[in-house]
Amino acid sequence: MLRDITLGQYYPADSIIHKLDPRVKLFGTFIFIIALFCFRGITAFILATVCLVAVIKISKVPFKFMVKGLKAIIILMLITALFNLFLTPGETLVSFWIFTITKEGLKSAVLMAVRLTYLILGTSIMTLTTTPNQLTDGLEKSLMPLSKIGVPVHAIAMMMSIALRFIPILIEETDKIMKAQMARGADFESGNLLKKVKNMIPLLVPLFVSAFRRADDLAMAMEARCYNGGEGRTKMKLLKYAAQDRLAYLFIWIFFVAVLACRFTLNKWFGL
Repeated sequence: MLRDITLGQYYPADSIIHKLDPRVKLFGTFIFIIALFCFRGITAFILATVCLVAVIKISKVPFKFMVKGLKAIIILMLITALFNLFLTPGETLVSFWIFTITKEGLKSAVLMAVRLTYLILGTSIMTLTTTPNQLTDGLEKSLMPLSKIGVPVHAIAMMMSIALRFIPILIEETDKIMKAQMARGADFESGNLLKKVKNMIPLLVPLFVSAFRRADDLAMAMEARCYNGGEGRTKMKLLKYAAQDRLAYLFIWIFFVAVLACRFTLNKWFGL
């Protein structure tokens, strides 16, 4: 299960998506997330599906590798879907004991599950095709206007980049600790869900110790290299927009306008 978490990992490949400016990918991910919560109806759903599949195909990241990341959120998706299924009022379809399934609740549950799935896949494309350094530079450049009002843009970008970089490291560390304790006779597989959670508690202490040690080592390494924030720092690779980046911006805006058109016009005209 731990190995299935792909958030924060980088998948090297020679694709157009990998070569795009990180600011374009950040903007595209932001627009895609907004579009997910704007679309309603089958037309916008088909449009979002086609665009997502096309981007995954162009990125040259194996679809099976991306789907692995969904296994880690199956429980969250089920809980969210069940809440929407049983707690949404409307026209009753099935009623048993204290539970009532409504037509509106069924639609809401399916829609929320689809949105969560597409949300994970969409954000995974960005993290899998962008290195942590590129992500830091892209975030810093994108948020630069906020520095005019005193927001520590570089510090925020650096913290987010380090947090993403630490996710696969901590997952690998957890896996090592689990294997070491299983070799000593610990059991993490048998029993019900509550027992499995209790069995995971002994993992927390060595995991936190390891995390703090790694964070302290990173802080000492940055201090030894005279790191003092983004003020006056130069960069080896400057971010510059190319023709493909401008074309990507155009496609992103076309996609967003098409989703809004599906929501406010096609749905009213054709009832889709």
